Amino acid sequence: MRIISGTLRGKQLFTPKDNHIRPTADRAREAVYNIINSKLDAALNQYDILDIFSGTGAFGLEAASRGAKTVTFVDIDLSLTERNAKLCGFKNLKFIKSDARKLPPSRQPFGLIFLDAPYNQDLTEPTLRALISSGYINSETLIIAETAKDEILNYPQELELIDERTYGAARFSFFSYPA
Repeated sequence: MRIISGTLRGKQLFTPKDNHIRPTADRAREAVYNIINSKLDAALNQYDILDIFSGTGAFGLEAASRGAKTVTFVDIDLSLTERNAKLCGFKNLKFIKSDARKLPPSRQPFGLIFLDAPYNQDLTEPTLRALISSGYINSETLIIAETAKDEILNYPQELELIDERTYGAARFSFFSYPA
């Protein structure tokens, strides 16, 4: 696993030693970033990014490498995320050790949120609800939820599904939060 683009292009990241963490494949991550670039209103350096169920931190570190304003990682176990963050050396990173379904209140909404819950464990919908109720989302936020391609994804009715793509075993659902 590596950083695909930006200032640390090609940088190898530490990978999990077991299957407890399932990183998003490099090719899928690259495709998702191409879609993100077409959907955002401004350059990535204008956005605060939230990487939930961060695991290795690859998605958020990719955002940092591409110039994101800030990147905040959320996970119950941040050890691999923090190890990779230290390896990369970015200064604009923050960490929240938390169950994603019970997030602390946010001081501000985020511009881009990536959510990669463990597959088939019904964690995506309650996490989306927590993001809404805790102030992480506004009408400018782009939300991407990765699930297994055959997983049934229920999502809060407040969100609007604006795009959906499948890459290998993963499905990426893109949401907005209409005003």
